[in-house]
Amino acid sequence: MEEIQSQSDNYRSSSSSASSPASRVPSSNFFYLRKPGSLRQPISFEDSPDWEDTDIDVRVDEGGDSINVATTPASPSLSKLNSRSLPSPPLPEGAVIPRKIAGASVVWKDLTVTIKGKRKYSDKVIKSSTGYALPGTMTVIMGPAKSGKSTLLRAIAGRLDPSARMYGEVFVNGAKNPMPYGSYGYVERETTLIGSLTVREFLYYSALLQLPGFFCQKKSVVEDAIHAMSLSEYANKLIGGHCYMKGLPSGERRRVSIARELVMRPHVLFIDEPLYCLDSVSALLMMVTLKKLAGTGCTLIFTIYQSSTEVFGLFDRICLLSNGNTLFFGETLACLQHFSNAGFPCPIMQSPSDHFLRAINADFDRIIAMCKNWQDDNGDFSSVKMDTAVAIRTLEATYKSSADAAAAETMILRLTEKEGPALKVKGKASNATRVAVLTWRSLLVMSREWKYYWLRLILFMFLTLCVGTVFSGLGHSLSSVVTRVAAIFVFVSFCSLLSIAGVPVLMKEIKIYACEESNQHSGALVFLLGQLLSSIPFLFLISISSSLVFYFLIGLRDEFSLLMYFVLNFFMSLLVNEGLMIVVATIWQDVFWSVLTLLCIHVLMMLSAGYFRIRNALPGPVWMYPLSYIAFHTYSIKGLLENEYLGTSFAVGPVRAIPGFQALQSAYNISLDSNSKWENLLVLFLMAVGYRILVLVLLCFCVGRKTSLRRFRCNRDTTNTS
Repeated sequence: MEEIQSQSDNYRSSSSSASSPASRVPSSNFFYLRKPGSLRQPISFEDSPDWEDTDIDVRVDEGGDSINVATTPASPSLSKLNSRSLPSPPLPEGAVIPRKIAGASVVWKDLTVTIKGKRKYSDKVIKSSTGYALPGTMTVIMGPAKSGKSTLLRAIAGRLDPSARMYGEVFVNGAKNPMPYGSYGYVERETTLIGSLTVREFLYYSALLQLPGFFCQKKSVVEDAIHAMSLSEYANKLIGGHCYMKGLPSGERRRVSIARELVMRPHVLFIDEPLYCLDSVSALLMMVTLKKLAGTGCTLIFTIYQSSTEVFGLFDRICLLSNGNTLFFGETLACLQHFSNAGFPCPIMQSPSDHFLRAINADFDRIIAMCKNWQDDNGDFSSVKMDTAVAIRTLEATYKSSADAAAAETMILRLTEKEGPALKVKGKASNATRVAVLTWRSLLVMSREWKYYWLRLILFMFLTLCVGTVFSGLGHSLSSVVTRVAAIFVFVSFCSLLSIAGVPVLMKEIKIYACEESNQHSGALVFLLGQLLSSIPFLFLISISSSLVFYFLIGLRDEFSLLMYFVLNFFMSLLVNEGLMIVVATIWQDVFWSVLTLLCIHVLMMLSAGYFRIRNALPGPVWMYPLSYIAFHTYSIKGLLENEYLGTSFAVGPVRAIPGFQALQSAYNISLDSNSKWENLLVLFLMAVGYRILVLVLLCFCVGRKTSLRRFRCNRDTTNTS
């Protein structure tokens, strides 16, 4: 008991001494301290590239001491992992040595981002932010929600939304040139992965889409990315699982999305919220993996909302934002001293990131107001005794006059005074290769994923059996004509309605395309051709299986040529319907509204198809023109009826017979021309092509145009400010 009491007294004395700003010194037990007394120096140049000590071949311009190379030594800041507190284990036999990456220094100076309001660019999301990131280090942009973290990251990477405008300068290796293709990678907060592929397959197809050269050369790149993100254990597992097998956990999925960008071996890697939706264990594993990646020389810049103490200790530099204002930029340990100097020391038992966000997040004021009568075991509910707005102004003013800000400015001058080697544009895979890769990948995914076309095949076969048994045994008398017209109408119309079940998977394909197109891994025409070529075999399988069952159950004319036309006509109608679904899905990009819109369109097409009321008798405006002419049901049903009844005759009494065309006059309008059914088939083909062209325009306008506008606007505004 005496020992426990003495330990308690020691804790109280240490807590009380640490509560004052003047005497606050972090405990030496914090594992992320590099060396005693490191906090007394606000910022140092120990992490700046000293090219004389590197093991990598570099080039330095004669007569200058500025940083003008794209590689870096192993930063001393990595001693957080290699210090005596976290000893590096020896490499086991057969271990894969990470491939070194030539990083690049990134500097943003007086960066301001405005968002276009109703009339002009007025709202400043980022206000004169300044900072830098060095090769082999991790620079984190931290702040509360809606503080401008993701906007600043996009501005540095040159990926701002078209509604935003950027002012300021961004330097890469001392030059203002934008980062070319392949020199950087960008990982969105939410990325779409293909669940029916294994990790190795997913990365391999990504490599085929991104890199030029032969297929066999991509395997080593994929294996390097797998080892870099510690995914060897999951390399042969399906990302989304299968049947009763679970897919990858969220942490591994996040690492797969990062590994996709590592295939290009980028010099700089931007990650928006790498710890998004991860638990504490997965978050720590993620950051240790990224730290290992930074050790290979890559420059890492990412945003983060909150982190544990262990994760916080892995950061090299931190850019702290609040309402677009930069409250601090410098080494993570110096940030603790900065808050202490401003009068907000971090309690020993509290995570540094929690303390930072508590001081600068205005939402805590409402919580404290609600809980003002509550007290915890230590007394007050909060250790910050100041309004958040006042705390933000105090921290901002303290930083502007601190040695940390001056040291950052000095480092930025050193990084920008002389241009280093420009980053080179890496080669791309040809469009023909990308089309082939997307086609094969889609075929593999569609064959594994039952929601794509296998579900539709089951539904079509079920509907065909139902319709076929209901209308079976019709015979070939004159009285069966009207009933057979009804059967063909129900078959074509209801199958088109059942095709709407494929909207969710089409939506997922569009999301995958948007993700790949944003990083220039794909294109609108490439995606469209790949999707079309991969869907044709499955649509033809559905059409021929459904047509055969329906054709013989209904008892249509037993001729092979007529049967083949029936199959081809139904296949073209499915192809047109598929194009229509892609058009609607691209416009809405939402499953609910896409399904609702398609249902309304199909109902209108069914009403104007000429079954409920003969086409010639439809009202002229709207129903006759244009609905009756744009409804593919009309041409499909008309072609099938002409295929069945042209050239036939029906007996009326013992002597008289009437042709099939005349027998259909009271039920449906068809043409007497024997080539009319082929003209209807041609119209269906042109409609299928027209819908694909419309999809191409929509994809370029909705996705491709936004991406190009982002790059153009960022480059233009950066040039104007220089």
